[in-house]
Amino acid sequence: MRYLFRPPAAEAAGLLTLPWHQPLAEWDDSLLLEVPQRGISRHVVRFVASEGRVFALKEIAEPLARHEYALLSEFEQEGLPSVSVLGLCVDRPEDQEAILVTRYLEYSMSYRYLFSSARAHSPGRLLDTLVELMVRLHLAGVFWGDCSLSNTLFRLDAGTFAAYLVDAETAERHPTLSARMREYDVDLARERVGAELLDLRSGELLPAGIDPIAVAESLPGRYESLWDEVTREEVFRLDEQQYRVAERLQRLNDLGFDVGEMELVTSAEGARLRVDTRVAEPGQNRRELFRLTGLEAQERQARRLLNDLRAYRAYLEQRSGKPVPETVAGHRWLAEVYQPVIDSIPPELAGRLEPAQIFHEVLEHRWFLSERAGRDVGTTAAARAYVETVLPRTPREVTTPSVMADRH
Repeated sequence: MRYLFRPPAAEAAGLLTLPWHQPLAEWDDSLLLEVPQRGISRHVVRFVASEGRVFALKEIAEPLARHEYALLSEFEQEGLPSVSVLGLCVDRPEDQEAILVTRYLEYSMSYRYLFSSARAHSPGRLLDTLVELMVRLHLAGVFWGDCSLSNTLFRLDAGTFAAYLVDAETAERHPTLSARMREYDVDLARERVGAELLDLRSGELLPAGIDPIAVAESLPGRYESLWDEVTREEVFRLDEQQYRVAERLQRLNDLGFDVGEMELVTSAEGARLRVDTRVAEPGQNRRELFRLTGLEAQERQARRLLNDLRAYRAYLEQRSGKPVPETVAGHRWLAEVYQPVIDSIPPELAGRLEPAQIFHEVLEHRWFLSERAGRDVGTTAAARAYVETVLPRTPREVTTPSVMADRH
């Protein structure tokens, strides 16, 4: 047998003692970890824990495993939303298939789990998240070839969802995608989503009144609307030039996209703007939050936390009557605002959501309580009320698998 592991290979050290010579379906249950959020797979997939981390192991034909390993490595380096690959086990005895090892995406949920959990989720909302993932991949020249809700994982990200590609064995990479290739991906996604939602309805997991076929048929329109928004040429009057260009770029940034190149052609009739849209440089807000506070968060979470940090900096400057350096404000916000909220979470509720997601939800709860009270109730009171009334209703199954691994 041979093992191929990407850096940091130290993560793989604890995995080397596993019985790689045996078919994955025959591994002893004592070696495996049950992950309640998992979706459905056509391959044998198992989860294991090592050094406090959780890994997904998928048995698959070696050529497909090597193809997926290479693509997922590229996606991770470029910041495309996908699971992170760790390694491969090949040349297994008795002509067994290879095993692809990926890092479990913590706090992620399958679409089936989202509909079976205590919190109700809109199919249209998940569909928009899936469509955004497709547009991001298509802009990067990725033909998915197997787009579905089953091959997607969802994570809460500051009041919305972020979608991640899970299965890349049929994906292809091209310099650009033709309209026909994009249409094929979209049409395939429409068919798969319709079947998946029908399956949910048969299992009585779909909210009443939702038509699976109607929802699936809306996918191409949702996709074309977003694709048009991020790629279309725009025509406007010369006297509108400055603000219309800024407005278009702001819309793209708000959607999470960036402009690689911009062409503006003017004539007596007006101006024509063409933008070369790409996925925004990954993690701009995440990096800024980490620089100022050392905190790790998802992109929308980071944006929300940064907004609170900036508001706190403005408060400090107003109170002191002089400028406060952003690094000083960052350290004070972390110690005086963020950390007290996280520290207020009782041990029995810790780990149900990411700390950054909890802080975001506390800010949402503060707004709700302040609206009801007609005054600002403050973060401390909002955190106390949130921990008492909201967080306990979050299902325990959403707990990060690394915490489950510690108990395994």
